[in-house]
Amino acid sequence: MTLACHNVTLTVAGRTLCRDLTFTVKPGEVWGVLGPNGSGKTTLLNVLAGLATPMSGSVTLNEQPVVRMPAAARARAVGVLPQHEESEFWGTVLEYVSLGRFPHAHPWPAWRDGQAGDETAAHGALQRVELADFAARHFATLSGGERQRVRIAQLLAQSPRFLLLDEPLQHLDLRYQSRMLALAAALARDERPPRGVVLVLHDALWPARACTHALLLDGAGGALAGAADAVLTQKNLEALFGCALQPAGDRMTAGFVPADTF
Repeated sequence: MTLACHNVTLTVAGRTLCRDLTFTVKPGEVWGVLGPNGSGKTTLLNVLAGLATPMSGSVTLNEQPVVRMPAAARARAVGVLPQHEESEFWGTVLEYVSLGRFPHAHPWPAWRDGQAGDETAAHGALQRVELADFAARHFATLSGGERQRVRIAQLLAQSPRFLLLDEPLQHLDLRYQSRMLALAAALARDERPPRGVVLVLHDALWPARACTHALLLDGAGGALAGAADAVLTQKNLEALFGCALQPAGDRMTAGFVPADTF
C-alpha cells in the first residue's frame, strides 16, 4: 500500500505554493515536511488526506484517488491530526479518544460486539501517550500539552495505515516532543503492519532524528523531496528558512539550530 502524490500543484489566493510535486509515502517511512510560514504544509496535508483538491495533479492510495474513496474507508486508511480544532469537547478523555473508532463502527446501531474492542483500543492509545490515568478526566480540564497528547491518542485509536500529523509537537514540552517523535518512528518501524507517517515540523532540530525522508516546501513553487540524509543538509535548510544555522552536535542526526546570537 502506498500514498502517492502525482504532479500536484497547490495555489492559494493566486499564489503558487508548489508546482508539479511528486513523491510517494510507503509503510515503514516517516516523512518530515518543513517550510516557512505560509509555504503550503497544511494545505498539502489536507490534499493528501482527500480533504481538499489541488489546482492540478492527484493523490492516490494504491492507485485509487483518495477523493473518490468512501469516507469511512478513507478514514481507515488515512488519518489526520489537524493543527487546530474549532470546537470544544465537554466529555471525558476516554470518550474523546473513542471517537477515533468511528470509521470502524458497524453500520447497524444494534450491533454491540465491537464496543469492547473499541474501548480496549482507546485505552491502549492513551497508554501509548502516557495518559492512561486520565481516561475519566474531562477533556476541557486538560492543559494544552495534555490535550495535544490526547488528540494524538485519538488518531492512534483510529489506527489508519497512514498518519498525517500537522504540527504534532505544538504545546508539548521538550520531554514529550522527544517521546512523540519516538512514537512516530515506532509506528513506522515496529508496528505490524507498519504505518506510513507524515509530520509537519517547524524547526531543524528534530527531523533528522525521527524521519527517514523529508520534503522541503519553499512556498514559491519549489520543493525538494527525498531521503532525509540527502535533503536535511545545512545548506538546504539555511536556504529554506533564510537564516544561518549551526550543527547541534557532532552527528548529522543531531540536527541544526539558529547560529544567531542574542
